[in-house]
Amino acid sequence: MLDLNLLTVFSRVVEAGSFAEAARRLSSSRSVVSKAVAKLEVALGARLLNRTTRHLSLTEIGAAVAEHGRRIAEEAADVENLVASLTSEPRGVLRISASVAFGTLHVAPALAEFLPQYPKIKVDLTITDRWVDLAEEGYDLMIQVTGQPQEHLVARKLAPVRRQLCATPEYFRQRGIPQTPMDLVTHNCLDYTRSGEQGRWLFTGPAGDISVPVNGPLHVDDDEALSQAVLGGLGMGLLPTFIVGKDIQSGRLQAVLSEYIPVERHVYAMYLPTRHLPSKVRVFIDFLLTHIGTPPYWDRSEQTEI
Repeated sequence: MLDLNLLTVFSRVVEAGSFAEAARRLSSSRSVVSKAVAKLEVALGARLLNRTTRHLSLTEIGAAVAEHGRRIAEEAADVENLVASLTSEPRGVLRISASVAFGTLHVAPALAEFLPQYPKIKVDLTITDRWVDLAEEGYDLMIQVTGQPQEHLVARKLAPVRRQLCATPEYFRQRGIPQTPMDLVTHNCLDYTRSGEQGRWLFTGPAGDISVPVNGPLHVDDDEALSQAVLGGLGMGLLPTFIVGKDIQSGRLQAVLSEYIPVERHVYAMYLPTRHLPSKVRVFIDFLLTHIGTPPYWDRSEQTEI
């Protein structure tokens, strides 16, 4: 088998332009480097370099071999970097951008468990619904709820975002329980203005999609504000379970028509493509996946739908 060390030395000679400079970069001697190249030529049965007293030039075969040697040297360096990233202790500042509701309710509280496990990591957390430019603004990671991650980013699914149509038990006692999506036309439906067409809610049934005209006294662009209005008894809302899961589990809210509500979005952790993901980013994503679990902890042991 070809000695890859000889190939690496040869590629260094080509990069340096001389045996002497290659020897200096390799912390070796000129004679050792020259002998390595000569040994490679013997092994391949071809001349790789044209040598004169003042100049080295590549033969046609030498140029082809040099390109392979360069790639092999890069791959070897990548292997070393990969092992270092996997075995070294995660450290440094981890800059995270997280959406307002999910970041406030789930990312920030999880840091109390994460940071003691990795004492050499510090977290700089920005809570915003704005999609930041990771490269331009210097973020390591962005956590957002979306149905379509940006194509130029690597996206890891953390959890599905399930919505539940819910209201307080008192509201259902007063107004009745809808049995089909079309029953909603007689209910106070509180509208989340950043999802779909205002004044219409989309459901999926056995016969396909169902578009229902809805009406209510409140239109709001924030899920947390909407959840507070629903908890106050104002009407019904389509809310993510990562916000109202505990309220449904406790009985403060009751869910209806779950079989008509598709999962259309997920929580994603997104980062820039890289050959070797920094260990501080990798361990945080792995931590979140374990911490959230399958199904997500906010969807476990939900109260039976009425």
